[in-house]
Amino acid sequence: MRAHWLFGDQLGPAFTAPDDGGPAPEAPLVMIESRSVFRRRRFHRAKAHLILSAMRHRAAELGDRVVYVKADSYREGLDRAVGNRPVTVHHPTSRAAAALVASLGNVTVLPPRGFLVTREVFTAWAASQHAGLRLEQFYRHVRREHDLLMDAGEPAGGRWNLDHDNREPPPREARTLAAPAPYRPREDDIDAEVRHDLDRWERAGDISFVGRDGARLFPADRRQALAALRRFIDHRLAGFGAHEDAMLASDPVMSHSLLSSSLNLGLLDPAECVERAEAAWRAGKAPLNSVEGFVRQIAGWREYVWHLYWHFDEDYRTSNELGHTTPLPSWWTELDADAVTAGCLSTVLRQVRDTGWTHHIPRLMVLGNYALQRGWDPAALTDWFHRSFVDGYDWVMLPNVLGMSQYADGGRMTTKPYTSGGAYIDRMSDLCGSCRYRPDRRVGADACPFTAGYWAFLHRHRHRLAHNARTAGPVGGLDRLTDLQELLLQEHDRGEAAP
Repeated sequence: MRAHWLFGDQLGPAFTAPDDGGPAPEAPLVMIESRSVFRRRRFHRAKAHLILSAMRHRAAELGDRVVYVKADSYREGLDRAVGNRPVTVHHPTSRAAAALVASLGNVTVLPPRGFLVTREVFTAWAASQHAGLRLEQFYRHVRREHDLLMDAGEPAGGRWNLDHDNREPPPREARTLAAPAPYRPREDDIDAEVRHDLDRWERAGDISFVGRDGARLFPADRRQALAALRRFIDHRLAGFGAHEDAMLASDPVMSHSLLSSSLNLGLLDPAECVERAEAAWRAGKAPLNSVEGFVRQIAGWREYVWHLYWHFDEDYRTSNELGHTTPLPSWWTELDADAVTAGCLSTVLRQVRDTGWTHHIPRLMVLGNYALQRGWDPAALTDWFHRSFVDGYDWVMLPNVLGMSQYADGGRMTTKPYTSGGAYIDRMSDLCGSCRYRPDRRVGADACPFTAGYWAFLHRHRHRLAHNARTAGPVGGLDRLTDLQELLLQEHDRGEAAP
């Protein structure tokens, strides 16, 4: 009987189920903990902790059925586990892992799991989109095909998209959203063992991490992941929608689900998440705008990003249509939030440093926005997001960062660059109130780095952006700035110093 190999992001029951081409019910299982993964990249310490804890928890659940190998590389570990005997594995989630598997010779690749839409279905849908690929059309396709939030063939409530209802700023003067607390797991002896090993590796000097490893904040096994899902659906989903895009310094999680790491480790299946959310709406326990916003994140955006990762060829990785080549500064790569004066950027970097997580708006409109305005190398930034976030994987970050956040693909994924001045951050957060910089100032000692950076970015790329219907208006505004040359000189002198 062939053994079945589980990668470290294939940890839920779907990856050992025999149905639909999976491994035989009694197939022996193989898991490989590869040290070289941590040598190649400098990961966030909390991310390394979570992955290893999740792998070791899964091995403990599987007991004698699994051979768990700690090795220097996957190739060495597989050889020690099975030698040249044939092995199966569900399709890996990265091109690098897929290439490794293809090179081994004795591994049969089974279809991917952990997603709603098959590769074949996406390919057929993409071939039908003669005007180009866009999330909204894909999302509607998924809703129809999976009968999600549908009533008699029409979208529940009469509208496909409730984004307009989900863009409210935070309540005025509120320090928190006052949402029920999210699920937080308790650590155990496996976590202590992982932390001991990480300390030992760092002391040996051949592996180093960035960020802090406090108490583990995210689920490391199926039981914990289901508890986190129940907590969100029963107590937090109702308040999720309206302030989905808002930010509060003292409330980084607000009503967000915190389920992305569990989904990306394979501990949760997307179908069970969206089906439970829809059931909550139909039972009158959560409003439609909250449920639709959550379903859009999972059945829409997550699926779309996964498929675009494979749909675009490998050359997509080197896309750099804006010609951005500036290296990431050390204060950024070291997560040195204390070196940063700007309130929003310091707050978000501190969240990443301390937890390895922020929600999607700080990622896009603070971190990604700042990097885009400064012309940082998109490939280096993509790698940084991959390493620094607990839910970051190559398939997650390549389209999200290089495509959406940095517009490095020239619009293959989105219709415009996602950049804004300080006014957006001020409107959608409380991060500007005590900041020394003013969001309405673009020049001078108190000029907001985002406001000045916005106009400098438009000027640098004005020829390209003037021909984009969604950016032509702001580009036209450059000619009305009487202080443009002063602004450009100010931004040049700012360089890569922490703002």
